[in-house]
Amino acid sequence: MKDQRNIPLLKAIREFEEKAPVSFHVPGHKSGRVFNEAGYKYFQSVLPIDVTELTGLDDLHAAEGPIKEAETLLSDLYGADESHFLVNGTTSGNLAMILAVCSEGDVVIVQRNCHKSILHGLMLANAKPVFISPGYDPEMKTAGTVNFKEVEAALHRYPNAKALILTYPNYYGVGGDIEGIVEAAHERGTAVLVDEAHGAHFVLPGAFPDSALKAGADVVVQSAHKTLPAMTMGSYIHINGRLADAGRIRFYLQMIQSSSPSYPIMLSLDLARHYLAGYTEELADSLYRATEAFREGLRGIQDIKLVEPAAKADPLKVVIQSVKGYSGYDLQAALEQQGVYTELADPFNVLFVLPLGIEQMKEFEKVLTSIRKGIKEVRGTPSLDHPLKPHFPALAELAYSYREMDLRSIKYIPLKDSRGRIAAEFVTPYPPGIPLLLKGEKITDDHIEQLQSYLALGARFHGGERLGKGEIAVFI
Repeated sequence: MKDQRNIPLLKAIREFEEKAPVSFHVPGHKSGRVFNEAGYKYFQSVLPIDVTELTGLDDLHAAEGPIKEAETLLSDLYGADESHFLVNGTTSGNLAMILAVCSEGDVVIVQRNCHKSILHGLMLANAKPVFISPGYDPEMKTAGTVNFKEVEAALHRYPNAKALILTYPNYYGVGGDIEGIVEAAHERGTAVLVDEAHGAHFVLPGAFPDSALKAGADVVVQSAHKTLPAMTMGSYIHINGRLADAGRIRFYLQMIQSSSPSYPIMLSLDLARHYLAGYTEELADSLYRATEAFREGLRGIQDIKLVEPAAKADPLKVVIQSVKGYSGYDLQAALEQQGVYTELADPFNVLFVLPLGIEQMKEFEKVLTSIRKGIKEVRGTPSLDHPLKPHFPALAELAYSYREMDLRSIKYIPLKDSRGRIAAEFVTPYPPGIPLLLKGEKITDDHIEQLQSYLALGARFHGGERLGKGEIAVFI
């Protein structure tokens, strides 16, 4: 392994700062000398490193200096053939890997509970998706993971599938038999593309699930900013093997990402890699004990249930539910009144994302006290008497190709009357950003019931602009 103690981009930026440079280049704040006084105190420390592609600072899209060195250290740490920094989030990596691997009309097997960026990539490629439904998690009352047998059946039915796109782990930290699935796909020459947004820390020792990279996936995209100490929009993309053309991926990354990449984001990605490389087994063991102590504290709080982690689950993800039938939204609102801000709420659950930092773990007892107080003050109407369990077919194709959808007109009709029509919009509760209704999908009674239930619980949506008025967009 290379010397992971090096931080090439930090070294380059420090050397540049030591020159006391005078800025006659972009950006317009001129290293912080021109800036709005009202907000200067919040930005003053970062503005001097918010630079551009100057001599000695390299270029993300043609890296050959410190950025290249940093990315080489990244690929060495993760065991990838090639790795790159992403400054436009995992969304940009998802789009690039799909466009690089999939061409118009290619059959692509896609895990249905994927992020909307996967669907947008398929639309841009005009691929032909076949959606494979995940299992149902009866504890969380949410979509779980896809299982090996269903993936194998899909690969057998569609032997010409160009790619298999997986979400691993899901938003709640649950993984699955990723190694067996990758092996089955590769036996048929199908590339495996993985949105591993929530698994950038899986390279760590200890009780974490294995990364999809270790399982042999061809392209893996990770949101470093979700669990690592990196800035928002900072992500990684890793490329392995021969089924994904690294040159094409690099080309699409240039197309999709900004031509003025953020140096603060890139530096944070280099620092996050350095942080991971220095994370010892002892630290990982201490972290695991701290997460277990937090869970034990939650188990002792009346009126909530701790959802016990499944096998191959991420210990940094903690899920609680009300035992009195309050929604996750009600629980989340009560916790926020006590200053405890969680990652997401859904109709049943509240999700905590725990830190990798041991120091923050020392605050957990104080946090538990706030949670206890918040739980006692939940406001809402207990109404969840049945799971919102979707009944999607094991395998499903869209009614129209994406090209056909572009040519069709749409209209809005009452949601209650939409059974059998073809949806002309995505409807996605956000978070977690997983579509409940796909554009081009035939609307069923189950879709209608699910949407009405989410609306009644006050869920927030991307898409479904007129759902609040009881209307849905359909193709004519």
